[in-house]
Amino acid sequence: METPAQTHPAPAWSHFRHQADIGVRGIGNTPAEAFEQAALALTAVITDPARVVPGQCIPIECQAADLDFLLLDWLNELIFQMATRRMLFSRFSVRIEAGRLSAEACGEPIDIARHHPTVEIKGATLTELKVEQLADGRWLAQCVVDV
Repeated sequence: METPAQTHPAPAWSHFRHQADIGVRGIGNTPAEAFEQAALALTAVITDPARVVPGQCIPIECQAADLDFLLLDWLNELIFQMATRRMLFSRFSVRIEAGRLSAEACGEPIDIARHHPTVEIKGATLTELKVEQLADGRWLAQCVVDV
């Protein structure tokens, strides 16, 4: 059982190199937090997330047999929503229970002059796809996205 004196590092996201594509990685204290951070890393491939105002929230639902495929479905649904709604997202709220993800992605319509988008993400891939608990108890969620 966790005592109040125990502290965990803050959730984090990062990119990692992968030939011509880009890896996105999220780390959090729970799988849901790691998914939120992976989504933030996804936005950061396109623009600085700090430039995106989280004014409009979009509900997202996914279901998969395991956490790996749930992450893949989550990221691909975000990519679909960004493309079809012409939006960018900067705040995410994820809940995962029994193979089902319920989330909100909050953002705003793309403003080329303010967001300065760098690339368009085509999709999340199976390459380096994994969701796992780390030795320190935190969770990692990652995959390579096709740009």
